[in-house]
Amino acid sequence: MTEHPLPPQHSRALTGAAPPALVPAQARLGLVAIFGSTFFQLVGYFMLMPLLLLRLKGDGVSTALAGVFVATGWLGVFAMTPFASAITQRLGRRPSLWLAAFVPVIAITGFLFSNSLVLWFVCILIEGMAAGLRWVLAEAIVAEFSPPSQRGRNVGIFETMVGTTFVLGPLVLAWFGAQSDAALWLALALTVFGLGWSLLIPRLPAAADAHDAKVGLSGVWHALRLHPLIMTVGFVGGFFESGLTSILPLYGLALGLGATAAALLVSASGLGSAIMMLPAGLLADRLAHHPAQRWGNARDTRLKIMRLCALITLLATLVIPFVAGTPWLAAPVAFLWGGAGGSLYTLAMIDIGSREEGITLVNSTAVLVLSYTLGGVLAPALGAAALQWAPTVGFPVLLVGVAGLGWWLLRRAATSPSPGTPPG
Repeated sequence: MTEHPLPPQHSRALTGAAPPALVPAQARLGLVAIFGSTFFQLVGYFMLMPLLLLRLKGDGVSTALAGVFVATGWLGVFAMTPFASAITQRLGRRPSLWLAAFVPVIAITGFLFSNSLVLWFVCILIEGMAAGLRWVLAEAIVAEFSPPSQRGRNVGIFETMVGTTFVLGPLVLAWFGAQSDAALWLALALTVFGLGWSLLIPRLPAAADAHDAKVGLSGVWHALRLHPLIMTVGFVGGFFESGLTSILPLYGLALGLGATAAALLVSASGLGSAIMMLPAGLLADRLAHHPAQRWGNARDTRLKIMRLCALITLLATLVIPFVAGTPWLAAPVAFLWGGAGGSLYTLAMIDIGSREEGITLVNSTAVLVLSYTLGGVLAPALGAAALQWAPTVGFPVLLVGVAGLGWWLLRRAATSPSPGTPPG
């Protein structure tokens, strides 16, 4: 599978300049505002989700309906992501980010002042839609506003920060207590604080392609046709970093581990993600900008690192048949799955941020987010079924199949860009 060259109007070379009409000081302020607002809003979000789930169960809601409630939030993410570019084109990038920061405040207010289950479903749906819009826009802007020589570092730091909120949100909830009214008020306060940080985003120049870029479903389809490899990398990253993490306790129990040891496999995967994403971004920066271009141009360098991450995923997966007899291997394998999967996503975001901007970048980011989420959804569904019906054969075959396909497609990708494609 090879990458197709971008049309000249949607490409950019690796120059040392910030986006047109955006001075470095504005770019730095924009990055600080995006980092701060995303951090506080996500800590509030990851407090909110388990809190609402526990409250529903405490009110006697069935487990199945509680599961549908959580899925409704993800439905909101899926529903919004393809249309993030259309909203951005209509409103502009800064107002769109403000909208993504303001809507959750309204949603949490609904949870605070109403016990209507129907209203809660409506609120969680719009909360998920706002999260989808923020996810796409924040990723795109961090990549676009970073200087080329520091893009890998900034994206790596951003992804690592996002990963920490997965841990901090539940920890803060545990500190306050899931039954405490103060916990829900704190989630609201953090979300409002994140909105305040969003207001610090400086006035951004209009995207160069604001009027002629394809948006909505056609824009996402156009981006997918231009960069089919993004779909592959995003899917494999989501499958191994996000999706498998949710069923690692089941895998641990199937190995005969105790409940505590099985649950700790999730920590091993999360630790791998937190530790490896930033080094992957730094490595991409260092190798891509080597004075002698020893590892090829910037695109070639990122592709080689992605191949290495895919190979690590595959090799770790090939160890599965030996884990049953040596259960302690499960934690290192989970660590490598989380780290390599997270690094694949990080490198893909660096890659598209290095050659696209504006609305076109939002479209490609939406493809990456959708493919990552698809991998994250399919992994627990297929993996849990394989663990139940064929734990010794089906589960390893499923994982080796996904890891092997990802590595093979990356191996097939051209190592040199097509004529006319910029090196960055």
